[in-house]
Amino acid sequence: MTRTTTRTGTTPSVRAALVALTVAAGGLAGTAAPAGAQSFLDDLFGRRATGSVTPASTPGTVPSGLPGERPWSGESGSSGHPEMTAQAIQAAAARFPACVQQMWPEAARRGVRRQNFDALTAGLTPELRLMDLMDAQPEFTKAFWDYLDLLVSDARIKRGREILAQHAATFAAVEKAYGVDRHIVAAIWGVESNFGTQIGDRSVLRSTATLACVGRRQAYFRDEFLAALEILDRGDVVPEHLKGSWAGAFGPTQFMPTSFKRYAVDFDGDGRRDVVDSMPDMIASTANNLKKDGWEPGRTWGYEVVVPPGFDYLMADGKRWMTLQDWARLGIRRASGEAFPRPADKAYLLVPAGRRGPAFLMMNNFRAIMKYNPAEAYALAIGHLADRMRGGGPIVQPWPRDERVLTAAERYELQEQLVRRGFDIGSEPNGRVGPRTRAAIKRFQAAAGLPPDGFASAALLDRLRSR
Repeated sequence: MTRTTTRTGTTPSVRAALVALTVAAGGLAGTAAPAGAQSFLDDLFGRRATGSVTPASTPGTVPSGLPGERPWSGESGSSGHPEMTAQAIQAAAARFPACVQQMWPEAARRGVRRQNFDALTAGLTPELRLMDLMDAQPEFTKAFWDYLDLLVSDARIKRGREILAQHAATFAAVEKAYGVDRHIVAAIWGVESNFGTQIGDRSVLRSTATLACVGRRQAYFRDEFLAALEILDRGDVVPEHLKGSWAGAFGPTQFMPTSFKRYAVDFDGDGRRDVVDSMPDMIASTANNLKKDGWEPGRTWGYEVVVPPGFDYLMADGKRWMTLQDWARLGIRRASGEAFPRPADKAYLLVPAGRRGPAFLMMNNFRAIMKYNPAEAYALAIGHLADRMRGGGPIVQPWPRDERVLTAAERYELQEQLVRRGFDIGSEPNGRVGPRTRAAIKRFQAAAGLPPDGFASAALLDRLRSR
């Protein structure tokens, strides 16, 4: 659960994960990851560097430090941040030992013992390769439906059902204690790490120490590094098992160290909160996370719905919450043909692929999943995978698979075109189509006499170019 610009700002990109996603799921956290493996969401949501990277030849470049590691490129980061220039990275790497030692007073205030701090940080070196990963620019763009195809596969559904049956007693106890649907917890386990087979193999302590001392997010990662020290000092997770993705997320459901502090629980009663090697702790901690993020017991995440002809898509807005009964009065009905079981519940309408694709009424529990990872494709995959493991069917309405997905450069241009015409996208153009950009698209579409569904299509960009 990477609550950084790994989990908090995921951007679509698919690389080597296309192969990893088809691997049959294996055991729990202790399953050995293949050499160089990371959480496959690092690949799927654009958290792996792109393009070929060659070793730096600049004198004074600090090597990555471990045999077989891909070295830092020696190049400035693409973000343009002053802390991501090659010179700044080299200078920060040279100061790395002092930077780590300067964090001792705060570690002491958190209860970390001096002997443990010294033992854990002795010989620690920065992994500068993370600078390339932090500023990676996605080179591929995948459509919303492609994410669903990859994440909600037949193999993952089958393995999820096996996991739920194998550990039924634990899931039942956790569901009773926290009120969180066991299928949702299993779905997060399946999507985050392919049921423990893709948890990552980087040292969390080294990754967070590197990012705390080098690069553009040092203040954020200082807290993550100190939290990792606390985990190890307490003995919750043994050092050799505290491994994960490049940004420090670890375990089958990918906790960041600070999230571990907030949400991890000792469900098996052994005195340790071990989300890596204890299945009860891992399942319960994930459920506790969702509960504290607002999960409402006994309610679903949402419904696939059919939108009637002539519907005003300006109402498809994450800020417009209405009761299911009110949506039904507007002609919205469930794609399954069934009635809404709780008509007084409130929801908002999401049309992720525009009027030509499926539509969904999203409940508060969808928002709880979004807090785990604020990417709509991710949250929909979790909800849909949970439903499929429960015995539900596939999404009924077809996706517009003939649509060409815009490249990053085209999304940037689309935003520029909107801004040039006076439509507020909420920020400078950045190539990311979020809620504010979709709202601007809707306003342009309405002004142009088009159905205002907010979908950033190639045809829409052509229309903007021609005006």
